[in-house]
Amino acid sequence: MKMGRRSKGEGRMTMSRSLCLMVICFALSAVAQEELPKLQPPLGEIPPTFWEQHGTTVMVSVSVAILLLALVVWLLLRGKPPVVLPPEVQARTALEALLQMPEDGKVISRASQILRRYVQTVFQLPAGEPTTTEFCQLMAGHSDIDEELAKALADFLHQSDERKFKSVSLPAFGVVSRALRLVEQAEVRRKQRSAEGGLAVV
Repeated sequence: MKMGRRSKGEGRMTMSRSLCLMVICFALSAVAQEELPKLQPPLGEIPPTFWEQHGTTVMVSVSVAILLLALVVWLLLRGKPPVVLPPEVQARTALEALLQMPEDGKVISRASQILRRYVQTVFQLPAGEPTTTEFCQLMAGHSDIDEELAKALADFLHQSDERKFKSVSLPAFGVVSRALRLVEQAEVRRKQRSAEGGLAVV
């Protein structure tokens, strides 16, 4: 009895399995018969971006532009070299600034210093701070300073010293005007010597 029931149940299961397989096969055949959707055409190759194409050029151009801008800023901001005036112009300008001042010891000292520095520069006398006597000896022994000019310069320097160190005030002797005239006299002499080829114009 039991064996008959078991055979009957197994037969039903086999039928169910067969039925499932038939349904699956039918479904698969139906799917196979359906037309597959059409595929879209393949996309073209993605072109390189702007930065991929021109990135290096842009970076180099920006770097060059920054360097040029920095150079322009540096040129604009740097100090201009000072304009070096000729010694005679420097002497005249410095002396003319003293013209309106009262002739006291300070002005006399300043005028004689300006004249000394001018003579030292244009006639290329040794640098330093020689005394008035030593300075006059240097001028007297210099081939480019004639006797007349050397004597006029020496007289001026000695008179300036006398008035600077005098305890009592002396009448004004036009120290600045005399110094300006001596500069003009020295310029005439210097240009004569330059024309003769004996003295370089500073």
